[in-house]
Amino acid sequence: MWRLNLLAVVFAGFAAAQPLAGTKVLEGPVDGAALVVESIHRYLDGYQKPAGRPSRERLAYILGATEKRTSRDFERLATRGGVSNVRWEVFPDLHGEGLLVEPAAKPQLRLVYLPDADGVLEAEAARFARAGVQVIVPQLMDRRDQLSGAPAWGRMTNMPHREFLWRILYPLGRTVIGVEVQKTLAAVDWLSRQEPQVPVAVAGYGEGGLIAMYAAALDDRIGQVMVSGAFGPREKLISKEPVYRDTWGLLPDYTDRAVAGMIAPRKLIVDLTPGPGVQPPAEKLPLRGAAPFGALAPVSEAEVRQAAQGTHAVVSKDGWKELLGASLPPAAAGATGDERRFERQFQEIIGYSRRLIRESAAAREKLWKTVGTEAMRDRIWRDMIGRLPDPNVPVNARTRLLFDQPKFRGYEVVMDVWGGVPAYGYLLVPKDIKPGERRPVVVCQHGLEGRPKDVADPSVNGIYKQFAVKLAEEGFVTFAPQNAYVGADRFRQINRKAHAWGLTQFAFITGQHQRILEWLGGLEFVDAKRIGFYGLSYGGFTAMRVPALLPQYALSISSGNFTEWVWKVASLDAPYVYPLTGEYDIPEFNFAHLTNHFEQATLIYPRPFMVERGHRDGVSWDEWVAFEYAKVFRHYSQNGVKEKTEIEYFDGPHEIHGVGTVAFLKRWLGPVRN
Repeated sequence: MWRLNLLAVVFAGFAAAQPLAGTKVLEGPVDGAALVVESIHRYLDGYQKPAGRPSRERLAYILGATEKRTSRDFERLATRGGVSNVRWEVFPDLHGEGLLVEPAAKPQLRLVYLPDADGVLEAEAARFARAGVQVIVPQLMDRRDQLSGAPAWGRMTNMPHREFLWRILYPLGRTVIGVEVQKTLAAVDWLSRQEPQVPVAVAGYGEGGLIAMYAAALDDRIGQVMVSGAFGPREKLISKEPVYRDTWGLLPDYTDRAVAGMIAPRKLIVDLTPGPGVQPPAEKLPLRGAAPFGALAPVSEAEVRQAAQGTHAVVSKDGWKELLGASLPPAAAGATGDERRFERQFQEIIGYSRRLIRESAAAREKLWKTVGTEAMRDRIWRDMIGRLPDPNVPVNARTRLLFDQPKFRGYEVVMDVWGGVPAYGYLLVPKDIKPGERRPVVVCQHGLEGRPKDVADPSVNGIYKQFAVKLAEEGFVTFAPQNAYVGADRFRQINRKAHAWGLTQFAFITGQHQRILEWLGGLEFVDAKRIGFYGLSYGGFTAMRVPALLPQYALSISSGNFTEWVWKVASLDAPYVYPLTGEYDIPEFNFAHLTNHFEQATLIYPRPFMVERGHRDGVSWDEWVAFEYAKVFRHYSQNGVKEKTEIEYFDGPHEIHGVGTVAFLKRWLGPVRN
């Protein structure tokens, strides 16, 4: 054994002495996956950008509260002792539902009170029996999980209802908070129409406190608002909170302090009652899938006061006394809610999402015709992926020889992208490159939890079928980058941090590929105009995004990913859709109204584009893949370049097939050897 260790040390020293020509020596052991993921975390931990001017239009957009309400009159379902079960229209397919408390005398205030998500409406409504105000208490989605799943497919999860619905709504440009803001404002619509005119207020606790605050920021008719157990330093809290509070681009313009400024000069009461404590959901096997992190903890009085400092907010230990002139009793223990009401509300949101899915294709078509293709490239990068500065430090490439094969040499590569954030990968260089010859390159991208060695190490085999190795043996230069989607929950937390700033992990991945293309294109044996991209699974996901944004890629091949992506990320119409999995990193805000895989392919057009699809690949159904690809082929065909796009089906599972795709690469990247 000691002899083997000695040989390893000798080879390591020998390899370190043989960097790629023109690069520095890469020294010391490097875990490329940890290097990339942790560097992005550090970047985000210190990330700042200048605050802009908050606007109602933008706040409504990021909450998903932009759709015009129909807001018809209330329907009383039942009345008992001055408390009515009521239902009100928000849109024809979405209603609010809850309890209406009406005082015996003329009310002095009309109030929408939003309890915490787990509050029991019957207990909350009873608090207002003698308050002399007209109160609507809406039903919110709670944190239980009994409805979270797809019974038709036998797939149930342990996701809190709020998380399950967030996953469906987020790619449709909506959030659970935004839907409940719309229900609140529809209730305000009704209250504002009542005679005689009486001031309207909104109040809430916990989850309801956030909804109340955002509703008041969006609507001047709300004369007073009380936020209890929710106000605080949102900029410090957002990435640690449950995923259902994930709000795209919330920072820096919509901190609680900034939202308070949007409410001014109307009265804002910040109640110091501690907020609810909520722990991440535990697995209840076989139920799983919930994000395993994200908690709510009461914010200290000092932090609340500090967050409110400099605003016009009235900070109080008894917010009800500030709002109503008298304290309220606590909610009575032991009351039970109406399960049928809750289930109706849950299923209506599912139905609402299905309508948004149906309408999304027409919305995309209209948008693309209005905005134009090139402008949409910029918009997708900015508004869905998140755009960071172009790589802004010297490349500073460091390399070392990893293996010396009969037909190629393999190098480990690290290069700088931004301060503290590198790119990492394996470079395979054929040995038969002649002086002055410039070869085409294939960037070979791994999938979920993959590493460069999975595709580019000749001693490793698996679903990737050594495709970077085999292409190098065919004479291509190949590069296998380390993308950030590795490390389970640790990499998924990148999106939780990044989303609040209007960024995603692909904001970083795209920048890393900008640098990779720059470096590869500068190598003396590379033809910069002939660099193609080929990825499997999450690498196929990358193939639909990065080459669409970076025209320096000469072509793109998506394997084991291309499909009708809106259905995949927002519907419950198949057993493999993402709302049923643990991959909470997948939803991209408003994807459905900005792009689908067809539209992303039109950003790759007129460059060659190919799909590789195994009949037994459980990622999707052939029918979904064919449905979406038909639009791609039509686009290329109608523009006179149908030969530049192909799809190859093969009788296999989720893996690289590497037959038609290799022929495609040879055809469109030109001759491998001079």
